[in-house]
Formats: sequence, C-alpha cells, structure tokens
Amino acid sequence: MIKEILAHPWFGTWVAALIAVPLALLAHRIGGLVLRRITRPAPAIHAMVVNCNAAARLVLPLVALLLVWQAAPDDLHFIGNVRHFNGLLLIAATTWLAVKAISGFADGVLAQHPSDIADNLQARRVLTQTRVLARTAMTVVLVAGGAMMLMTFPGARQVGASLLASAGVIGIVAGLAAKPVFSNLIAGLQIALAQPIRIDDVLVVEGEWGRVEEITGTFVVIKIWDERRLILPLTYFIEKPFQNWTRHSAQLLGAVFIYADYGMPLAPLREEVERIVKAAPEWDGRFFNLRVTDATERTMQVRVLCTAATSGLAFDLRCTVREGLIDFMQREYPQFLPKMRIESENGMHEKRQEPQQQPML
Repeated sequence: MIKEILAHPWFGTWVAALIAVPLALLAHRIGGLVLRRITRPAPAIHAMVVNCNAAARLVLPLVALLLVWQAAPDDLHFIGNVRHFNGLLLIAATTWLAVKAISGFADGVLAQHPSDIADNLQARRVLTQTRVLARTAMTVVLVAGGAMMLMTFPGARQVGASLLASAGVIGIVAGLAAKPVFSNLIAGLQIALAQPIRIDDVLVVEGEWGRVEEITGTFVVIKIWDERRLILPLTYFIEKPFQNWTRHSAQLLGAVFIYADYGMPLAPLREEVERIVKAAPEWDGRFFNLRVTDATERTMQVRVLCTAATSGLAFDLRCTVREGLIDFMQREYPQFLPKMRIESENGMHEKRQEPQQQPML
C-alpha cells in the first residue's frame, strides 16, 4: 500500500504542496509582524497593511501552490485543470487584496483628517476626494479582476479584453463615456478633483435645502432638513446649476424681511435689532444692519442682515430676529403694523333719506 502511494504520480507534487502551504503561512505571519512594525510611523500605510492581513493570508498560499503546480510535470493527469483553477482563485484573491489595500489606505488617510471639528473644511475636502477616488479605484480593480479571470478561458478572451479597455485599464474609449455608467464614473473623478461638492456641504438643489450625506460611485445622497433623502446622479452636479452654501466657508449672511406701516419710526427698530442680535448666541459678531429695501402703496419693506458661523445657526438667528421684531412692534408700536385702509365715501355721495310722515287720521 505504501509503495503504491509512493509510486503514485501525484505523490511528490502533493508533498511539495503540503510543505509549501505552511511555509507560506509562516512567511505571512512573520512578514505581517515586520510590516506592521516598520509602517507605524506612516498611519495610512499601516492601516493598509492591517486591512490586507486576511487577504494576504489567502494570497500567499495560493502563490506557493501555483509554483508547485508549475513545477509539476506537464503530463501529470489533470494538472492543467488544477493550474487553471488555482489561477482563478489567485486572481480572485489578488483582486480582494487590492480592494482591501485601497480601502485600508483610504481609512488611514481619513483617520488623519477627522471631520468632527468646528473648522472641518479641509477635512471634508480630503474626505470627499478619498472616498470618491477609492471607490473609483476599487471599481476599476474589480472590473479588471473579472476581465482577467475571463481571459483565462480561451473563448472569453475577447470579452475580457473589451472589459479592460472600456474600464480604462488598457485605455479609456471616449465613445463609451456617453453611457450612464461610465458617465457617472467620469463625473465622480471630476467631483473628486474639482470638488464642486463635498461631504457635509450645505446645498440647495431642486428647491430643497440639505447636506451632502454620501457620495457613491453613481449617485449623491442629500439629507434634507426634514430628514428626507434626495438622490441625484453624479452627472447632475456636473451638468446642472445648484447652490453650495459652504463652498469656501460655512459662514453665512442671513436676511430677515419685515413689513411695516409708513408711520413706523426706524430709529427704535434699529436699536431693537442691535439689542436682539448682540444678545443672540447664534451671532458670530461680524456684521448686522437694518435698511428699508422696498416701498409699496401700502407698506415699507424693512430688511435686517446678520451673520452666523454656519447655515444652521444663520437660520436660527433669522428666526430669533424676526420673532423679536414682531414682538417689539406688537408691544410698542401696534398702530404701525401693516394694515389695509378703507375710506368710506357714503357721506359725500349718498343722499340722506328723510323719514316719511304718517298721515293724520
């Protein structure tokens, strides 16, 4: 029995495989410890190494097995199928390793730029670029991995080559950019580089006010102020106009409009505005004023401008100023609130009717 086993054509190959796999796992263990130690000064690289640990544990044994199968005699029964299957597994594992490396590097970069601080403009810029570029790179890696697996089959090499070419690994075909998927891919790269929007930016889109909650490889999620979500394709922000209230700074100038009768004196209103604004915690201390900006046949329009550090604080400050001025006018000058004047002309144009006398009986 033992002689038969020793004489089996696969015996030497299996022994080599049983030796190669533990050696590969040992190399993974030692190499992982060494890489973790030497990459600690570089947080992004260190995060990438840590994130790749599980994938590398699969890749290294597959590489070792592939070397064993390649060293085996070509006339060994089923050796071609074994090599092909091992190659497919290696391509899949390598693709997984590349995706984990990109994800880990992105996490390491984001960890160095926390966005939960007051002045997070730079952090949001890095967050947007990192996420969009990482997702784009992972998409390209996945498409390339799938194409390479297809190319291992003789009948599917043409399909795999086409996928590689359309994904931009071999070359970007300009005509394919018109298709929705590749249009969004290109739009994502434009957004990552030019950054018309960033994560947590305050936008006014399609008449809705909200914050950028997520930027994926195909669409953008806007969190509306009332907790609804507005979903828009990436190409929308390249092709259509929209308002970005935090493009360069979160500071905002808020406007409050009040309508009053022409008899309302402005000096008390200015004093009250100064008192309200300076007492409001939302005011950032930069600027405020009061001006009459319009006049109609019935009322005058009074505008108050005031500044705040963020759009949310600006909204609260506007409400505070509006409520304070209305309360002030109701309390001190109720006669000058907007009113509709109607003058009666009955006395001028109507004849006075005399009472009829009853005949005497």
